[in-house]
Amino acid sequence: MPLSLDIARRIVAAARNKGRELNLKPLTVVVLDAGGDLLALEREDGASPLRPAIAVGKANGAIQMGLGSRALMVRAEQQPFFIQSMNALAGGSLVPVPGGVLVRENGVVIGAVGITGDTSDNDETAAVAGIEAVGLAADKG
Repeated sequence: MPLSLDIARRIVAAARNKGRELNLKPLTVVVLDAGGDLLALEREDGASPLRPAIAVGKANGAIQMGLGSRALMVRAEQQPFFIQSMNALAGGSLVPVPGGVLVRENGVVIGAVGITGDTSDNDETAAVAGIEAVGLAADKG
Protein backbone atom coordinates (compact mmCIF):
# COMPACT_ATOMS: atom_id res chain seq x y z
CA MET A 1 0.00 0.00 0.00
CA PRO A 2 1.48 3.40 -0.92
CA LEU A 3 2.10 6.01 1.72
CA SER A 4 -0.77 8.51 1.71
CA LEU A 5 -0.69 12.25 2.33
CA ASP A 6 -2.89 11.76 5.41
CA ILE A 7 -0.46 9.25 6.92
CA ALA A 8 2.51 11.49 6.02
CA ARG A 9 0.88 14.40 7.84
CA ARG A 10 0.24 12.22 10.88
CA ILE A 11 3.90 11.11 10.89
CA VAL A 12 5.01 14.75 10.80
CA ALA A 13 2.67 15.70 13.65
CA ALA A 14 3.79 12.76 15.82
CA ALA A 15 7.48 13.47 15.14
CA ARG A 16 7.02 17.12 16.05
CA ASN A 17 5.17 16.11 19.21
CA LYS A 18 8.10 13.88 20.16
CA GLY A 19 10.40 16.83 19.61
CA ARG A 20 8.36 18.97 21.99
CA GLU A 21 8.20 16.13 24.54
CA LEU A 22 12.02 15.88 24.48
CA ASN A 23 12.45 19.68 24.38
CA LEU A 24 14.41 19.48 21.12
CA LYS A 25 15.50 22.46 19.07
CA PRO A 26 13.14 23.45 16.21
CA LEU A 27 12.77 20.53 13.81
CA THR A 28 12.23 20.22 10.11
CA VAL A 29 10.40 17.04 9.16
CA VAL A 30 9.93 15.59 5.68
CA VAL A 31 8.18 12.49 4.42
CA LEU A 32 9.02 11.03 1.02
CA ASP A 33 7.16 8.24 -0.77
CA ALA A 34 8.86 5.07 -2.01
CA GLY A 35 9.92 6.83 -5.22
CA GLY A 36 11.57 9.67 -3.32
CA ASP A 37 8.84 12.20 -4.04
CA LEU A 38 7.90 14.73 -1.38
CA LEU A 39 4.63 14.11 0.46
CA ALA A 40 4.97 16.45 3.44
CA LEU A 41 7.44 18.99 4.81
CA GLU A 42 7.18 21.20 7.87
CA ARG A 43 9.86 23.54 9.19
CA GLU A 44 9.18 24.67 12.74
CA ASP A 45 9.49 28.31 13.72
CA GLY A 46 13.12 29.12 14.41
CA ALA A 47 14.58 26.39 12.17
CA SER A 48 17.20 27.72 9.78
CA PRO A 49 16.50 28.02 6.04
CA LEU A 50 18.82 25.17 5.01
CA ARG A 51 16.99 22.64 7.19
CA PRO A 52 14.46 21.49 4.53
CA ALA A 53 17.27 20.52 2.15
CA ILE A 54 19.07 18.64 4.95
CA ALA A 55 15.92 16.74 5.95
CA VAL A 56 15.20 15.84 2.32
CA GLY A 57 18.81 14.70 1.91
CA LYS A 58 18.56 12.38 4.90
CA ALA A 59 15.28 10.82 3.67
CA ASN A 60 16.36 10.74 0.03
CA GLY A 61 19.62 8.98 0.84
CA ALA A 62 17.68 6.34 2.75
CA ILE A 63 15.23 5.79 -0.13
CA GLN A 64 17.83 5.81 -2.89
CA MET A 65 20.26 3.50 -1.10
CA GLY A 66 17.71 1.34 0.72
CA LEU A 67 19.42 2.00 4.06
CA GLY A 68 18.69 4.30 6.94
CA SER A 69 20.97 7.31 7.10
CA ARG A 70 22.67 5.94 10.25
CA ALA A 71 23.84 2.95 8.18
CA LEU A 72 24.90 5.36 5.44
CA MET A 73 27.03 7.23 7.97
CA VAL A 74 28.81 4.00 8.89
CA ARG A 75 29.33 3.29 5.20
CA ALA A 76 30.65 6.83 4.68
CA GLU A 77 33.18 6.30 7.47
CA GLN A 78 34.33 3.02 5.91
CA GLN A 79 34.07 3.97 2.24
CA PRO A 80 34.05 7.77 1.94
CA PHE A 81 34.72 7.82 -1.80
CA PHE A 82 31.76 5.50 -2.45
CA ILE A 83 29.32 7.67 -0.48
CA GLN A 84 30.76 10.82 -2.07
CA SER A 85 30.11 9.26 -5.49
CA MET A 86 26.57 8.26 -4.49
CA ASN A 87 25.94 11.81 -3.31
CA ALA A 88 27.09 13.10 -6.69
CA LEU A 89 24.75 10.67 -8.46
CA ALA A 90 21.93 11.82 -6.14
CA GLY A 91 22.51 15.42 -7.18
CA GLY A 92 23.93 16.33 -3.78
CA SER A 93 20.79 15.18 -1.97
CA LEU A 94 22.26 12.42 0.18
CA VAL A 95 23.05 13.36 3.77
CA PRO A 96 24.68 10.37 5.51
CA VAL A 97 24.00 11.15 9.17
CA PRO A 98 21.26 9.80 11.46
CA GLY A 99 17.79 11.23 11.01
CA GLY A 100 16.77 9.52 7.76
CA VAL A 101 14.60 6.49 8.52
CA LEU A 102 12.91 4.11 6.10
CA VAL A 103 9.18 3.49 6.51
CA ARG A 104 8.16 -0.13 6.05
CA GLU A 105 4.80 -1.85 5.88
CA ASN A 106 4.84 -5.65 5.94
CA GLY A 107 8.58 -5.50 5.23
CA VAL A 108 8.18 -3.36 2.10
CA VAL A 109 9.67 0.16 1.92
CA ILE A 110 6.83 2.61 1.35
CA GLY A 111 8.72 5.82 2.12
CA ALA A 112 11.21 7.58 4.35
CA VAL A 113 11.23 10.28 7.01
CA GLY A 114 14.01 12.82 7.29
CA ILE A 115 14.42 15.07 10.32
CA THR A 116 16.96 17.72 11.17
CA GLY A 117 17.28 20.47 13.75
CA ASP A 118 18.69 18.88 16.88
CA THR A 119 21.46 16.31 17.30
CA SER A 120 21.36 13.60 14.65
CA ASP A 121 20.51 10.98 17.30
CA ASN A 122 17.58 13.07 18.53
CA ASP A 123 16.44 13.69 14.96
CA GLU A 124 16.38 9.93 14.43
CA THR A 125 14.46 9.37 17.69
CA ALA A 126 11.76 11.79 16.55
CA ALA A 127 11.58 10.12 13.12
CA VAL A 128 11.13 6.68 14.65
CA ALA A 129 8.45 8.02 17.00
CA GLY A 130 6.54 9.57 14.10
CA ILE A 131 6.62 6.39 12.05
CA GLU A 132 5.67 4.10 14.92
CA ALA A 133 2.84 6.43 15.99
CA VAL A 134 0.96 5.55 12.79
CA GLY A 135 1.52 1.81 13.18
CA LEU A 136 4.28 1.46 10.57
CA ALA A 137 7.78 0.01 11.01
CA ALA A 138 10.81 2.27 11.31
CA ASP A 139 14.01 0.94 9.73
CA LYS A 140 17.11 2.87 10.85
CA GLY A 141 19.60 0.71 9.24
